[in-house]
Amino acid sequence: MDKISRCLWPSGDPLYIKYHDKEWGKPLHNDRKLFEFLVLEGFQAGLSWKTILYKRKNFRKAFDNFDFNKIARYDKKKINSLMKDSGIIRNKLKIESAVQNAKAFIKVRKEFGTFDKYIWAFVDGKPVRNNFKSLKEIPAKTELSDIISKDLKNRGFKFVGSTIVYAHMQATGMVNDHLISCFRYNQL
Repeated sequence: MDKISRCLWPSGDPLYIKYHDKEWGKPLHNDRKLFEFLVLEGFQAGLSWKTILYKRKNFRKAFDNFDFNKIARYDKKKINSLMKDSGIIRNKLKIESAVQNAKAFIKVRKEFGTFDKYIWAFVDGKPVRNNFKSLKEIPAKTELSDIISKDLKNRGFKFVGSTIVYAHMQATGMVNDHLISCFRYNQL
């Protein structure tokens, strides 16, 4: 029996536990992975993260391992083929937003050198360390995610509302929202 004290949301699901224990909240500074999470968080809108997590391998295959340079060049033929891919979420607006976001992502990289420098500047390069004792304390969005969301939208990004942005911040370690009782809290 697993005796590790962790956040409650993985709820016994092996893939979810692995994601919680190895990825969620770990500071991420790789542009391709940051883009992957941005796209996946957008696809998650209206769905559970578990749904996306179980389709992540399919998304990686369908979206050229989240190579933003390739995705920025997707045409209508490629978008139509993605609409037929049952391994991913077949939502045309979300698929088209991934293409638009790749283009916007490239522009941000040109301006800042890397997307990493751009996004992490919002937290002065270090994770915001929260002190939550229960899941109900964790917000869906914050003033900071509102600011980032607005800036991303102004730069041409789609499906980057404040709640999506906050989920991205949690996933990529910009905020440490592990409960203080979780073993990952102090590790991060």
